[in-house]
Amino acid sequence: MDYTKLNGLIPAVIQDADSSEVLMVGFMNEDALAETRRTGYATFFSRTRARLWMKGETSGNRLAVAEILVDCDDDTVLIKVKRLGDGNVCHTGQRTCFFRTLGEEQ
Repeated sequence: MDYTKLNGLIPAVIQDADSSEVLMVGFMNEDALAETRRTGYATFFSRTRARLWMKGETSGNRLAVAEILVDCDDDTVLIKVKRLGDGNVCHTGQRTCFFRTLGEEQ
């Protein structure tokens, strides 16, 4: 993977393995991708907390990895997942982080 373009990070697009719905986008450093592969659960690098975090570590809504695909430039991953817990991925309680149309108020 090429981690040089975003200061050691790569975007990770998270997609529901069954429905193909895009659930979220996070960032991974080399350690986060290695941890994701080791555990089988999506793990990211938090840019605000400057540490690794496993999605669902507090809510229980973990993301079990079904498949990891790499883009043609080796600088982005697409991770197909099975949603665990209540299935809501967004911290707002929504199923996906992409629930608003551009221009809508939060």
